[in-house]
Amino acid sequence: MFGKILKERRVLLGYSQQEVAKKIGIERSYYSKIENGLRPSVKVAQKISEVLDVDWTIFFTKICVKNAQKTA
Repeated sequence: MFGKILKERRVLLGYSQQEVAKKIGIERSYYSKIENGLRPSVKVAQKISEVLDVDWTIFFTKICVKNAQKTA
């Protein structure tokens, strides 16, 4: 789900994947994988948040809920 949000936001801001990756300091191929559903590290998620103006927790919300349910 977060991949769709990232792509829409990136296109709205007029950035290519390469431009976003460069601003973040990662390879374009890695950024492409993130748009396709790969969960980034917290550090990369926070950098993406700064560049695309999205909440960095979107990458972790679903997994946090699942983990909370396992411990309950």
